[in-house]
Amino acid sequence: MSNFCREVVTLQLGHYSNFVGTHYWNLQDASLSYDPETPPSEIQSDVLFREGQTPGGQVTHTPRLVAIDLKGSLRTLRQEGNLYDTGTDTSTATWEGSLMMHTESPPQKNSFLEDLDRLDKGEILAQDDFYSSPRPQCSAGAVSVDTVNTQLARVQKGYRLEGSVKVWSDFLRIHLHPRSVSVIHQYNHDGEAHRLETFGQGEALLQGPVLEQLEDKLHFFVEECDYLQGFQVFCDLANGFAGLGSKVTEMLQDSYGGRGILTWGLAPVSHPDTTPMKELYHVLNGALGTVNMAANSSFFCPLTLRGGLGRRPSSPVAFPHLNYDPSLWYHSSSVLALALDALTLPYRLKDSAPMWQMADTLAVSGRKVVAAYGAVPFPMMHGSSLPDALSACADALPWKPLSACPEPGDGRCYGQLVTLKGFEGQRLISSLAPGTQPATPLHDLHSGEDVLESYIRSFYPRSPLALQLVSTASALTPPFPQIFSHFLSPQGFLQSQPLPPGSRAVSLAPVMTSLQSGPAVGSWLTELHSGASALDVRRSAPSFLSQGPEMVDYKDALEELRLLGRCYRDDSGGMMCSSSSEDNDD
Repeated sequence: MSNFCREVVTLQLGHYSNFVGTHYWNLQDASLSYDPETPPSEIQSDVLFREGQTPGGQVTHTPRLVAIDLKGSLRTLRQEGNLYDTGTDTSTATWEGSLMMHTESPPQKNSFLEDLDRLDKGEILAQDDFYSSPRPQCSAGAVSVDTVNTQLARVQKGYRLEGSVKVWSDFLRIHLHPRSVSVIHQYNHDGEAHRLETFGQGEALLQGPVLEQLEDKLHFFVEECDYLQGFQVFCDLANGFAGLGSKVTEMLQDSYGGRGILTWGLAPVSHPDTTPMKELYHVLNGALGTVNMAANSSFFCPLTLRGGLGRRPSSPVAFPHLNYDPSLWYHSSSVLALALDALTLPYRLKDSAPMWQMADTLAVSGRKVVAAYGAVPFPMMHGSSLPDALSACADALPWKPLSACPEPGDGRCYGQLVTLKGFEGQRLISSLAPGTQPATPLHDLHSGEDVLESYIRSFYPRSPLALQLVSTASALTPPFPQIFSHFLSPQGFLQSQPLPPGSRAVSLAPVMTSLQSGPAVGSWLTELHSGASALDVRRSAPSFLSQGPEMVDYKDALEELRLLGRCYRDDSGGMMCSSSSEDNDD
């Protein structure tokens, strides 16, 4: 790992955020390489990972992570993890009478976790479980390290976990530090009683033991950083964690002023066992969480494949080369994690600008809410070039909304950051013989950056634009779900013919993402405000405010949300409306 980096601490607040986070960390772990022959990566892994050592002297790399969830959400995962387990029981019994012990059968592990246990114990999976391709050979003098990563990368077994994933730890493939996981015991993950359903419940949590545990865990990870650039926060947006996230980001802002705080508000397409009253709560939590977390963050970005955050959303987002089930959190969270792998890339590169500079380019003039879009995967034919791929998308941008915020298509945008990753082995420019007429203007350009910029500017001719191109694709190893089209090669590139049944699974994914600040975000905020303010909360959901906020604070928050939406108004000439002219419109 590098001698210098700007570290990031990650917080995951809520069960769906931990679903997305688990896929995200699996992706990061799959990209780690311990092969001395592997060229240095463009991505600096120790931005997110910390190096440690077990009591037995084993070197470890674990995420710099604090993950918070509710009682009953871990199943087979021990809260303190297994990485630093000494294997001895230090407890002593002082009772001399007879003892009766009642034991509960532990939850059964799925096939993936059973295989992971075997690998952790040093067992080698049967050769029948692997692809027939030979292991990579190292040159003379180099040492080939057969890690869990390298074995899982060669696993033939196609894990089908759709029916066995109940919680996020059911597909967690990495070890977490003993200080990473925190469980809130006041509320249950399952059942009807003691559920964390409202914004006020979440706000009230950040005190006493919960606050002390969070501060203790944060201090542990922060104090070992040499150049902390900030925090990335994954937070549930539709339940009571929206309130907890609002308080947590406020605490981060107060305690670590000047550091970046990039907050991603996550919402699933659907919720199990939902009711009309719970759907109403989801709307109110989303509205209050958005305005509060945006105020406390460098920027706030909602992430969801749901067609909208209202009670009557449109159809879930469909991707032309994915076959995912929107109702399965295991599926939808994997798509968002792939997008986040690209969205968070600009501040994870070697010699990259810190995250607060990334936020400053987008969150201008109080517009701290941004929208995300993604092409997952980016459609690129095997053996073609970037001009070929973009020319095939000449009529419409290849990405889809990831924030329930459709693009208006009018070319208006106050700032945009586009990231393309995963084109390794493909050509960024066209290879034209001398005297050959280029098929399109894109084919006549001389660098990948020029090609991508020219393409984006054909849709957004005047908006500020930042680009990031990285050749490394997202590495997919078990247990990432196989949700890809049969027209994708194992390298993630399009084929003219579908691959035959039994072909090797997709192991790499090229992805393109866009973060935007523009009038479309204002329309989304206005719609969010209208949905919440149209409800008479005291009559429709009297219990929503039972633990806060006060009615006056609730109304103030909705007014702040309305004014936040106004910040994105753009009249003729791209000039912003003055506050007086806005008030006259009401």
